[in-house]
Parts: sequence; C-alpha cells; structure tokens
Amino acid sequence: MTALIDCTVRYDLAESTCPPLRLTEDDLAGLSGVPLGYGTTRGDLTLRELIAAGAGVTSDDVLITVGAIHAMSLLPAKHVLLVGPCFPPARTLPSSRGARVDVVDARFDEGYRLPLDRIEAVLDPATDLISLASPQNPSGVRVEPRDLEALLDLAPTATILVDETYRESVYGDAPVPASAAALSPRIVTCSSVSKAHGAPGLRLGWLTTTDPGLYEQARTAKFETTIACSTIDEHLATRVLRRGTTSGPFLRSALDVVLRWAADHPVEIVTPDGGPLCCLRLPAGLDMDKFHATLSEADTRVAPGAWFGEDDHIVRVGFGHLSLPDLAQALANVAMAL
Repeated sequence: MTALIDCTVRYDLAESTCPPLRLTEDDLAGLSGVPLGYGTTRGDLTLRELIAAGAGVTSDDVLITVGAIHAMSLLPAKHVLLVGPCFPPARTLPSSRGARVDVVDARFDEGYRLPLDRIEAVLDPATDLISLASPQNPSGVRVEPRDLEALLDLAPTATILVDETYRESVYGDAPVPASAAALSPRIVTCSSVSKAHGAPGLRLGWLTTTDPGLYEQARTAKFETTIACSTIDEHLATRVLRRGTTSGPFLRSALDVVLRWAADHPVEIVTPDGGPLCCLRLPAGLDMDKFHATLSEADTRVAPGAWFGEDDHIVRVGFGHLSLPDLAQALANVAMAL
C-alpha cells in the first residue's frame, strides 16, 4: 500500500483524496509571522474553535493531532471490535500495542451497512473500544445515526471511535451530515484535512471527545509521542478550514461518470453516500493477477481489496483525484483489463 505515495501512475484510481490544494501567495505571505516554537499539546485555539463549530462541540473537546492516524493511536484499548473492511491502520495500530482485535465485516451484498446483529454476537464485557468509519473506507457508505445510537445501547461500557475523515466530502450541493461528536461522551471522532479538504501534505488531523478524563489521557499520550504539532501546519490548516470544502459539484460529476461506466460493464457497485471512493466487485472468474498486471501496463491502478481486508475481486476505486477526462480514460483502461 505504500506504493500510493512512493510510486506514481498516470491514471491512479487507487488514490482516495480530492485533487491536492496548492499554496497561494497569500498563504506564503501569512507564514512570515508564524513563530517556529513549540505549539501547545491541545493545538492552536483558533483551529480548535473552527473544528469545534463544525462538529457541534467546544474547543476544549478538540485535540489537534498529526493526521487522523495519530488520533487513532492515542486511545487506550485492550479489546477492540473493529468494523471492516477498513483503513489498514485502524487494525494495525491497536494490534501493534498488544490489544486483542475482533473484526466484524460489513458486506458488499448488504450495501456495507453496519452489521448490528453480527456485532452483538461478538461483543463481550471486555470490549473497551469499537472502531468504525462514516463514511467508510473503502466503500464510502455512511453509518446511520440510528445505528450509532443502537450501538451505544449494545455496548454500554465501550468507547466508540468514529473516523469521520470523509464526512465533509458530499456530492453536489448536499448538506454536510452532522458529526457524531456530540452524540455521547462515549463517542470519540477523528478526522483530518487530508481527504475532504485536499491537504494531506499538512499531516494535520484532530480528535474530539466530550469526556474530560479521556481527553486528558489522549492529550498526555500526544505529549509523550509528538509533544505538539507543527505551528506551520496548524496555521495553514486554519486557512484551509476557513475556505471550506468546494469539491461537491466535481465529486457529483465524477461519481456519475463511474455509475454510468459500471452500468455498461460486467461489474457490481455499491453506490457511496460520501467521499471520493467506492467499491466495485469484479467478475468471479477473473484472473486478478493478470488483471492488475494489465492495468499496470496501461499506467493505471485500482486499490486491491486485500488492503482493507476485503475479497480479492472487490476493489476500491477513487474518483476524486483525476480530472474528468482522465477519469474516463482510467475507466476505459479498467474495461480493457477486464
């Protein structure tokens, strides 16, 4: 999976971001007054206020982190229930710290909806963290608020981590769904400027919790790992969040291109609710090694399902990174490989 950032291809459908933002002359001019000392463990107050306003919490509930992955790493857990398929660090981070990780998979045939019945069957009193994403990566399917409320009832002592990295990636002029941050003190959210805002190079994310004790644990863990975040990244992230997301019309057009293409080819698709990504299921008899090799010859790639703990014949397609003409050509290359 490191090939995503270490090896570029012309038609990259494996990428899951919007087109990257570029610094403007105003951005560069604004950096002249930024002190290069340590920031605070909590993070810049103005930045935290912006995030809090969007999440429905207070600035004291927001902790700035080095991306959403860092936020995930700050939560204490010994027994994790993880909803798959998922962003790989959601699995590897807790297991690397010695936590037991039980995986309950949402399924393609069920539209990747939250499998509450299977979660209930796996839960036990020792489960102290439930980890999921909304919209999910790789499917782009959201977790419904009623399902989150049901999950709180099913696991009355567990903390629930909701990765909301793609929450603000909407289609067209659709409103941004409400954050889960204020739903319960047992819900922790994480997000970043990487995906919906097109600024992964800033390495800037955040965690929210309305539980003061858990916040202090996370703040202390941040100090013991990174001390503070980059003051330059915090300054630029503040400018990014003030601009807001403007990719909705483009993502709507790009998703329509993918949906029309899927309707004309021997694939199945789960239509996403948000984010620049979706899952396709390829024909069962397809030679996947030959498929990926053929794509590679066309300077094209999709994200293999194995990255996310999914079946080989299910792939993630990112449709927010390329221009519309390049997206059409990338899909033509996939058709050729099929």
